[in-house]
Amino acid sequence: MGRAGCCCRGAERLASPSLVRRLRPLLLLIIALCCGAHIGQCQVATPQCRIQKCTTDFVSLTSHLTPAVDGFHTEFCKALRAYSACTQRTAKSCRGNLVFHSAVLGISDLMSQRNCSRDGPTSSTHPEVQHEPCNYHSRTQHAHTHSHVHAHAHSHAHGHGHSRPGYLFCGLFGDPHLRTFKDSFQTCKVEGAWPLIDNDYLSVQVTNVPVVPGSSATATNKITIIFKPYEGCTDQRVYQAVTDNLPAAFDDGTVSSGDPIHSSAGADGATGKVRALWISERSPGRHVELHAGYIGVTVIVRQLGRYLTLAVRIPEELAQAYDATQDLQLCLNGCPSGERIDQAGHLPLPLSPPALGLQLQQLRRPSYSSQTQASPYGAMQVFGVDGAKERCREQLEVQDIYFHSCVFDLLTTGDANFTVAAYSALKDMESLHPHRDRWRIYPRGSATSTLHSDSQPIKRLALLLLCALSVGLM
Repeated sequence: MGRAGCCCRGAERLASPSLVRRLRPLLLLIIALCCGAHIGQCQVATPQCRIQKCTTDFVSLTSHLTPAVDGFHTEFCKALRAYSACTQRTAKSCRGNLVFHSAVLGISDLMSQRNCSRDGPTSSTHPEVQHEPCNYHSRTQHAHTHSHVHAHAHSHAHGHGHSRPGYLFCGLFGDPHLRTFKDSFQTCKVEGAWPLIDNDYLSVQVTNVPVVPGSSATATNKITIIFKPYEGCTDQRVYQAVTDNLPAAFDDGTVSSGDPIHSSAGADGATGKVRALWISERSPGRHVELHAGYIGVTVIVRQLGRYLTLAVRIPEELAQAYDATQDLQLCLNGCPSGERIDQAGHLPLPLSPPALGLQLQQLRRPSYSSQTQASPYGAMQVFGVDGAKERCREQLEVQDIYFHSCVFDLLTTGDANFTVAAYSALKDMESLHPHRDRWRIYPRGSATSTLHSDSQPIKRLALLLLCALSVGLM
């Protein structure tokens, strides 16, 4: 009958002997990791077989290692020896288990490739983690480690375990377009000062002004961020940005606060100690990032044209730390219904630009031009729908809500800087939003049935790799 074929077209090309030998350790560990996480979809493990525990410990021991770190080879070999020892202890009860045998082969190949000796020290499966009280990640990891034993029985009884803290994203840009913590995308009026975030740890307020006469659309020209005092880590710090003044310091002139908490690699490759709260200027007067390591918060502020954009990532547990007097938060609850320009997610485009015509007439007046300093930001243009779409398509290839927001802004204002604002907002979202499968939001009623999940290509690739492995080992 010949050799059994693979169910995946194209897998034969991946199954050359040299390629299989080179990739076999990775492919075997993919089986161990994937099947270990989804036992029910691969092979039912007996209660005595502890290969999933061995694999989880190995991932825990190596997740923080990178080749650039001194001692990487030594620590990785120690982790492999610990993994191997764990598989030996459970070998008898795992006889015939695909996950177990895949892990054993993968360990052997990796030890050969890394020139790891079979004998030598092993990593502890419960390494002592240095507790850094002004580092949110370290603090929560420490709490998780010490609560794991107590939560073990509870998690098994309820079918889930204690996971790492979750993060939320909020962004604001354009006329203005708001992406809330719940990934609701709204276009709002909200003229004047409005709170985006207001909890026990952080307050973020924006001030919006009308962009063109005759239109209800506004844009942000002022951002105020208050990092509230945290005992032992930082005093209160206030950061304020306004149009044409995007400082690289807090309002008291300082650029950081708190004692050094951990090392960080800079853009030049050099490492140094960073503090509990610090500011990083990425582009003078145009792009500033604020990092609050003690509460796990990152804020990106940009000026594009004459207006500002904002992107925030914050731990979910901190975002929920507020009382009844702090419930007006646009990032948390969205814009009030009376302030919405969009219609339940549908953003109607202006049919004609009369407001833009009024603005162009005013820009021709010398007194108006000198007051607004319009020249540094580029000349206004009149866009039709097709022209606006063509301009937005230059930087935004996917016609998601960022693309449609760009078109709306160009039709409303004629200011091409809003194209860059939409693109930058998209990139900031991609760098801060913790859930890749939620990145894309499409206007209501758009044809996006084939784009519902970014995970499908990954699943197909994993299946292709596994099929290639099966062909190469037969």
